[in-house]
Amino acid sequence: MVPGESMTKCFDSLKVTIRQTEEKDVPLIMEFIRAIAEFENLRDSVVATEEDIRIGFFGPRPFAEASIAEVRDEPAGFVTFFLNFSSFMGKPGLYVEDIYVHPEYRGQGVGRELMVYCARLAKERGCGKMDWSVLTWNPARKFYESLGAEADNEWMIYHLKGKDFSELADS
Repeated sequence: MVPGESMTKCFDSLKVTIRQTEEKDVPLIMEFIRAIAEFENLRDSVVATEEDIRIGFFGPRPFAEASIAEVRDEPAGFVTFFLNFSSFMGKPGLYVEDIYVHPEYRGQGVGRELMVYCARLAKERGCGKMDWSVLTWNPARKFYESLGAEADNEWMIYHLKGKDFSELADS
């Protein structure tokens, strides 16, 4: 899928359209970021500003992309993602950073279509895999497993941020 191209799929009477975001969507992206943070009980962790998102997604060197799922021209969900690289595979991978579907649209195929969209995009870009992280308590784990995804219980995720990140970088 080329940037700007959208994908439409119908589920019974529900028509889901997925489109790449544009710079004018920055406030909407922030709304979704706040919604997923609220869902994950991480509201206080959101320090990003609209300007941060504008630069990160649409600046001279974009670091990530976002797509919006719409139902009846209303935003129903979103996904943010970026490419990483697997040295073992020798290919890029697509990392899904955030995926969120508004509660009223859950269980109606919106999340699946966002994941299908990402998989197609990854395949078109020559990726060998898709990865994402999910909180252990999140009921979406069953959904991911229904897609064929497997939890990796051998690897632990580490984060270095804030003061410790700054101190290491400055040492």
